[in-house]
Amino acid sequence: MTSGPGGHHPGHEDWILMFDVVSAQFLAPSVKRFRVDAPRVAQHWKAGQFVIVRVTGDGERIPLTIAEGDADEGWIGLVVQSVGKTTTLINGLDAGDAFHDVAGPLGTPSEVEPVGTVVVIGGGVGTAIAYPTAVAHHLAGNRVIGIVGGRSAEHLILESELAAVCDELLTCTDDGTAGRHGLVTDVLADVLAREHIDLVLAIGPIPMMQAVGETTRPAGVPTTVSLNPIMVDGTGMCGGCRVLVGGETKFACVDGPEFDAHLVDFDVLSRRNRAYLGFERERAGECRSGVVT
Repeated sequence: MTSGPGGHHPGHEDWILMFDVVSAQFLAPSVKRFRVDAPRVAQHWKAGQFVIVRVTGDGERIPLTIAEGDADEGWIGLVVQSVGKTTTLINGLDAGDAFHDVAGPLGTPSEVEPVGTVVVIGGGVGTAIAYPTAVAHHLAGNRVIGIVGGRSAEHLILESELAAVCDELLTCTDDGTAGRHGLVTDVLADVLAREHIDLVLAIGPIPMMQAVGETTRPAGVPTTVSLNPIMVDGTGMCGGCRVLVGGETKFACVDGPEFDAHLVDFDVLSRRNRAYLGFERERAGECRSGVVT
């Protein structure tokens, strides 16, 4: 059964907007890749932007970065890691199911221009966010070095996709089961020591992005990170996604989500993102056990 945006699902009394799941597959434990029918978003999105989605009409609104898209076929790609209740519900969807809402594209696109050599770093599920920007830099004529990290080999994602757009792809894992045994910052330090780098983009867990910024700071290499604060409306109205950058309050949804890593106050970002961690874990547990209210 297919509705498409604006389509009518049989059995419903009203015409409703739904966004069908075209395909769904797990890339790693708790990490699932979706292609979602959203032609208007597919026509206008750019690397670095995101959408706000809801699984149901009364559900939580959560931001998801657009990992890929096809304007001709009318779909966008989303990669979701099960963390809380809503992401767990999303990862229970399969082809033929649908999202109730997909609003976007939102956020400021990545700044992409010919600069020379660019290092794109993805940590864990952050690799899915780094991928479209790597594509954009490749198309802009830059030399792209990709660094992908994960806890173990099974947590590395999109390696083949990145290899197709990177001039060089380097991998590492915390346990040494794939690539270099170590952290993305270890690999980055080696790259910085061997050649001149014009720009570094890092996306992943907050401690990783902070560590990347500190690795590039001594050499003054421009470094961009994509921040993932708590977000509700995605239009700058609620203030939930405020971050401190260079001593000024910014809103990740409209001013970002990408910012200068050397100016971001990562301590403030970490504290804000942990505010509801216990509640999120409790609700995710209820969802997995089938006790959902």
